[in-house]
Amino acid sequence: MNYFKHETAIVDNNVEIGEGTKIWHWVHICSGAKIGKNCILGQNVYIGPGVVIGDNVKIQNNVSVYEGITIEDNVFLGPSCVLTNDKRPKAVGDWKLTETILKKGCSIGANATIVCGVTIGEGALVGSGSVVTKNVESNIIVVGNPAKLLKGIHE
Repeated sequence: MNYFKHETAIVDNNVEIGEGTKIWHWVHICSGAKIGKNCILGQNVYIGPGVVIGDNVKIQNNVSVYEGITIEDNVFLGPSCVLTNDKRPKAVGDWKLTETILKKGCSIGANATIVCGVTIGEGALVGSGSVVTKNVESNIIVVGNPAKLLKGIHE
């Protein structure tokens, strides 16, 4: 094993985990997930079936990454941020998986909500507590509910 796994973590069969990754307390990684090198999965993180996570990704405590979400390299997910995968969830009946992509180098602040079906652009920053309902362009900062442009990263 070329990664660290805390004794309370659960890693299902058929999971790929890259070298140098650290998996902390009460994490659950489901079958078919692929996690890159040098990632950090904080306490109480859930990684759903078939999720793909790039290299150098940091996922803070209490984050669930559900099926249909792709996270590219160098992404930061703040504590308790929310990622969804169904626009009209129901307790009973059919559900429709809606994909979400977090592009290279983006950051999602604590307690932000990313409604499924969007792409967060490269290097973009989503402010803490924001609710993202539309695509976010690369290298900009969005804040609020719904999240709106605050400024470009280099302004």
